[in-house]
Amino acid sequence: MNDKVFAKPIKKQFEFDEEVAAVFDDMLARSVPFYEESQKITEFFVYKNLKEGGVVYDLGCSTASLLININRKLKVKASLVGLDNSEAMLSRARKKCEAFGADIELQNADILKYDYKKANIFISNYTLQFIRPLVREELIQKIANSLEDDGIFIFSEKVISHHSKLNKDLIECYYDFKKTQGYSEYEIMQKREALENVLVPYSEEENIKMALKAGFSHCEVVFRWANFATFIAIK
Repeated sequence: MNDKVFAKPIKKQFEFDEEVAAVFDDMLARSVPFYEESQKITEFFVYKNLKEGGVVYDLGCSTASLLININRKLKVKASLVGLDNSEAMLSRARKKCEAFGADIELQNADILKYDYKKANIFISNYTLQFIRPLVREELIQKIANSLEDDGIFIFSEKVISHHSKLNKDLIECYYDFKKTQGYSEYEIMQKREALENVLVPYSEEENIKMALKAGFSHCEVVFRWANFATFIAIK
């Protein structure tokens, strides 16, 4: 189903409700530059690092597309766990898992309060940016504490630049991308307003510093397009 959520006047802040869930896969494909490529990189590092009997957590798994793709080529016995606090997203995820015969555990959970098992891998795709800055570092610390030694955290985020002109140009570049995907100026404006104070991005440097502060031994960007980046943090 095509994303037309912001083609009409919006009177509330952005939320992952049924209306968004219904078009979310299309929204991702058309709103996140090179989304498929960043997901393939994520899958590559999952296969390289996942051990027999290991655990993978996808925080903010939405409709579980990534976990379903990982499940298809899995060569070890492992637990794939998707967590999300949107029942609308999880409802669609469960239907997709059933359709593809994917053995994935899906839970409606608050990722800030969830009791994690020891895991090899954590994944977070454009989720941290929706976590309030005051508690974002706490979540990263919890992830680091829950990882096995040499475990990895792969996360993708929208990023900002602290150079005002460059940041403005990056935003303009992104909006040009969205126009090529069929979004109108009106839809772009509507979504920007709906996300105001809901999506709070950090810079590339701030994300890396946050990971290192939590105890990760290394963190760097493995893919970036303008103001969208995929990071890997190694415990």
